[in-house]
Amino acid sequence: MRHLSQSAVSRVMSSQPNDLLTRRLPRYTSYPTAPHFHDGISAQDYRAWLGALDPAAPVSLYLHTPFCHELCWFCGCNTRVVRREGVIADYLDHLIAEIDLVAEALPDRLSISHIHLGGGSPNTLGHDGLIRLIKHLRQQFDIHAESEIAIELDPRSTDDDFIAACADAGISRASLGVQDLNPTVQKAINRIQPYEQVAHVVDQLKAAGIQDINVDLMYGLPHQTVPDLLTSTEQVRQLRPSRIALFGYAHVPWMKAHQALIDEALLPSPAERRLQHDSVSTHLVNSGYQAIGMDHFARRGTTMADSHTAGTLRRNFQGYTTDPATTLLGFGASAIGMTPHGYAQNETDVRRWRSSIKDRMLPVVKGIATDADDHVRRALIERLMCDMTLDIDQTATQFGYSIKDFAEEVDSLHQLRRDGLIDFENGIVHIPPENHVLVRIVASVFDRYLRTAATEAKHAVAV
Repeated sequence: MRHLSQSAVSRVMSSQPNDLLTRRLPRYTSYPTAPHFHDGISAQDYRAWLGALDPAAPVSLYLHTPFCHELCWFCGCNTRVVRREGVIADYLDHLIAEIDLVAEALPDRLSISHIHLGGGSPNTLGHDGLIRLIKHLRQQFDIHAESEIAIELDPRSTDDDFIAACADAGISRASLGVQDLNPTVQKAINRIQPYEQVAHVVDQLKAAGIQDINVDLMYGLPHQTVPDLLTSTEQVRQLRPSRIALFGYAHVPWMKAHQALIDEALLPSPAERRLQHDSVSTHLVNSGYQAIGMDHFARRGTTMADSHTAGTLRRNFQGYTTDPATTLLGFGASAIGMTPHGYAQNETDVRRWRSSIKDRMLPVVKGIATDADDHVRRALIERLMCDMTLDIDQTATQFGYSIKDFAEEVDSLHQLRRDGLIDFENGIVHIPPENHVLVRIVASVFDRYLRTAATEAKHAVAV
């Protein structure tokens, strides 16, 4: 395998100002981003937004399971360790009740384009729980043969019976958390997961007819080196997943206390993180994968690669997606709903979430209403995040705006051009391939909410 040499570190760091690489910025899976949600949005607001949806427009569903069998120390998700079946069964009962509450608020029975089961680990629902959940969704919504149903899986707790349940439920895509296959790194992040275990799950999924598989890898973890990370990447590549996601570890122990179990002294420097990212990216592209956005790689000829080529790629709370829906209904503790009127987030505490549902109240505790300015900025940011290029006037005109409405942003873009991050001429932004990983810096130019250091602390570093 060819990879960048250690001498490339100085070239990496000298190509852009150091303070840009260490800025903490949103991943822009929404706009406005979650730190700007507030408690001024209520269950009544969300109910009104649901009632105003266009019944003819497709929607997506996200269902959150906030439980895992073990806690990974790097994890930034809303989850906790639960092994008691009664707790999980009770959660599923209330999740189904929430689905009914939302369905009652809708103007009609809706058609579903995508369903995503995330967590945590949806594995904890068990064989019967998964079947029951999907069956109930089919009772309340129109789910067609072409609707994608995706599930996040922890290979450590995915047995053959659960894979059979996935096939019975109509799961069409599985996302496997792998992160790194080096035993030393795995021990440092409390995720022991041998390659053979991952390979068995992939083989069984494919045998069950679930061919669309994506794998998550992570850089910036303790003890990681470029050669070892490339070895993990090659092992994963040999499993021929449709997609590979390459995420940078976000060390925020002030927000996720369990991350303090990771020795900060063992984490790579910003220059090493950039080198790890660039080395894996180069290897995947040289191995037949198409670079998608800032952190995804799709095997050429797959639906995501085709969508990226066609310029129809989208970005939402699940990251990069081929889903065209502009409305997403979120179910479960901490889940976020997205409508044309704004965002609404559920209570994150399971007990309070459950209490609201018992009282037949939508468990919304915060959110944000969106206006025309938000909508145009969201479109500008999304096109940058997906395409790495942006014709400001072309996109803004669709919303009744023009490049003249973004004079301050244009000045900032000219500064990024002088810094060597982008090409910018005649109102068209282009991010060169070697700087795709820095796209969040460019996108943040259009973020009118990103102002305070307190907000910045909630995000991950740019690389």
